[in-house]
Amino acid sequence: MNKREDVQPFLKWAGGKRQLIPILSELAPKEFNRYFEPFVGAGAMLFHFKPEVAFINDVNEELINVYEMIRDHIDELLESLDKHQNDSDYFYHIRSLDRQDQFQNLSKIERASRIIYLNKTCFNGLFRVNSKGQFNVPFGKYKNPNIKNEPVLRAVHQYLNQNDVFISNEDFSTVVLREANEGDFVYFDPPYDPVSTTSSFTSYALEGFGKEEQRRLRDVVVELANRGCYVMVSNSYTDFICELYDQFSIKAVKATRAINSKAAGRGKIDEAVILTYDKK
Repeated sequence: MNKREDVQPFLKWAGGKRQLIPILSELAPKEFNRYFEPFVGAGAMLFHFKPEVAFINDVNEELINVYEMIRDHIDELLESLDKHQNDSDYFYHIRSLDRQDQFQNLSKIERASRIIYLNKTCFNGLFRVNSKGQFNVPFGKYKNPNIKNEPVLRAVHQYLNQNDVFISNEDFSTVVLREANEGDFVYFDPPYDPVSTTSSFTSYALEGFGKEEQRRLRDVVVELANRGCYVMVSNSYTDFICELYDQFSIKAVKATRAINSKAAGRGKIDEAVILTYDKK
């Protein structure tokens, strides 16, 4: 039996919420029915709450494949992770696979193993693709990266199998509008509205997430709130976001931006936490 504290994010993720868990969990509803996370990313909130019934989703197909392989084929995945090398030439060979026609011939295990390996060995643990959907983060030059974190991966495998966790790879709106009902808790952690014209980080998937997508998300939030769902949204504390959600309660919280291409861009910044169930 794996310890419950081993159930934690198995990837480093831009905008990951592990550092904000104490604040977000305090702002979360004390009781709720089912849990929904349409932009699951590395799953920090999911693995904190460990709900018995959860619907998790992400538009990133490679990421969702990793979750499915951890759930369904943990032994084969761990065996595949053993094959990787912390070497620059090897890294760029593995990174280049999605630029080749035979990429589609890789097994789902090999694809999941590749994503975990690249995440653990690339610079700053970013997951970023270019306009063609190709992974484009350089080698990280870490001395001893933990490529195969077996206790965590097995704990996540156990959690996903011992609970009703439904995993999907759809648009963020699809599963919540189809499934969420009164008393359910929905946490949205979308690509953030950029705080400046140079700070946009929406390239974890090929499709961007601009102003129109932010407005569409707001409309989904309004619909869910009208159903009686508890909805929490994380985003940048920008004028645009504050105006977009001005009918709801908006909390400003301090977060450390750990992933940035420039050291000067890291540090404490304001993030917005929007709550549909809290008085303004």
